[in-house]
Amino acid sequence: MRWSPRSGEDDIEDRRGEGGGGRRFGGGGLRLGLGGIVIVGVLSLLTGKNFFALLQDLPTDVSEPTATQGADPQRDASEQPLVEFVRFVVGDSQDVWESLLGQRYRRAKLVLFRGAVASGCGDAEAAMGPFYCPADEKAYIDLAFYEDLKRRFGAPGDFAQAYVITHEIGHHVQNLLGIERQLRERQEARPRQRNELSVRMELQADCFAGAWGHATSKRGILEAGDVEEALNAAASIGDDRLQKQATGRVNPEGFTHGTSQQRVAWFKRGLESGDPKVCDTFSLPDPR
Repeated sequence: MRWSPRSGEDDIEDRRGEGGGGRRFGGGGLRLGLGGIVIVGVLSLLTGKNFFALLQDLPTDVSEPTATQGADPQRDASEQPLVEFVRFVVGDSQDVWESLLGQRYRRAKLVLFRGAVASGCGDAEAAMGPFYCPADEKAYIDLAFYEDLKRRFGAPGDFAQAYVITHEIGHHVQNLLGIERQLRERQEARPRQRNELSVRMELQADCFAGAWGHATSKRGILEAGDVEEALNAAASIGDDRLQKQATGRVNPEGFTHGTSQQRVAWFKRGLESGDPKVCDTFSLPDPR
């Protein structure tokens, strides 16, 4: 990507030097992160229980305090180029959504943390991966996740990193538009469709991330290979691929984010159109 350090309004909240700890997997609508998908998926397959559904019903205070990491000046300095890139992506993506939604858009903060963090949805650990909390309108990421994205999921590249951030900003858009609330109401009314509705929610966030990609392409920010990086990242974190990697088999009933094919397809839909209206995953009989 062609980008430069961003000046002016800062959408980053840097909490890497703070101790997090506390309660894991809080309530309040916390969207389970990519790392957490793998862990919970394995538990579901091995035990035959739907742990994704159980997590939806947990109260905020559910576990004992956990160990956390604090300030690390040397590591902070080494991460600074990545911080500047993340600052650019979260700021630029929100500029795009302001232009698309006008006064309906309210900027979110992206919280950088290390190890564990307290959020409005309860406390969380880095193993959960990046996540969005609608209760405090903030997205959260431990930058170490990008190393996992490259090595564990086989998805390197700056546009792949940008895809992760803009997917979480996509959840913020859903929150502002009332989609998040409607989803939770439908999940409570139709518990058997809880996972199916979650898949539709995640695929829409992928499409919203693609809509930002369209805007970057129109402005000449993308370079050769960028789109392929994002598509590879979307494919790498499909439920079917993650389940296969974790257990050697695939259980469609445990899907919560969509297959690799679905995630790629919906990201491409947003990328090619740039219009959020094409991202309505809820009106289709099957969001393929």
